Amino acid sequence: MADFTQFFALTFSALLPLVNPLGSALVFLGLVGIAPPEIYRHLAKRIAIATVIFLIIIEVAGALLLRFFGISLPIVQISGGLALAAMGWDLLNQGQGPNKTADATVDPGLEFKSLEQKVFYPFTFPVTAGPGCIVVIITLSAHASSQHGLQRTFTHVGIAAAIALLSLGVYFCYAHAPQITTRVSPQTVHGILRLIAFVLLCIGVQILTNGVQTIVKTTFSLPPTP
Repeated sequence: MADFTQFFALTFSALLPLVNPLGSALVFLGLVGIAPPEIYRHLAKRIAIATVIFLIIIEVAGALLLRFFGISLPIVQISGGLALAAMGWDLLNQGQGPNKTADATVDPGLEFKSLEQKVFYPFTFPVTAGPGCIVVIITLSAHASSQHGLQRTFTHVGIAAAIALLSLGVYFCYAHAPQITTRVSPQTVHGILRLIAFVLLCIGVQILTNGVQTIVKTTFSLPPTP
């Protein structure tokens, strides 16, 4: 049981700032825009489920898949960082985000189908669970797999439980994303979304930089930075 608690706490504390349900909900709000509450709840439920499935698949087979395709963790960081930075840049240069006026000629059914097609990309990956989460899960999974017997089982269950709890937080924050900003003026909401977009851009650049630094250190055998 101590192994379960240890890996649950370790996984939760490592993933929480990366998933950041409240901050990601603001990005989600900016990407979805004006939509009925039931659409937000439906999308939130599907994204939460997709996040659990995605991260658990990474836990079980992530390292194996990377080895199969010959992809290193630094390359995952660089590619994912580029994707996040591009998304942050696009969001930063949008017009009015969630405050845009609704187009009466747009079919709500078609718009909803368009949103549903984005449940995995970009809503689940990389907005909710980005490349940083992949690196964390693969690292913890490799550590858990080094255990033996029941210890190994408890450690993997601890990781999965932390993923499930974080996904529950994602559901709550995403489902209530419009209400989170209800008491805030439109100008403030727009400013917050621009700030979050800039932070998303910075996170992408930081992850990319970490990947490049790792490759450079490995290539030139430089000692790690203290």
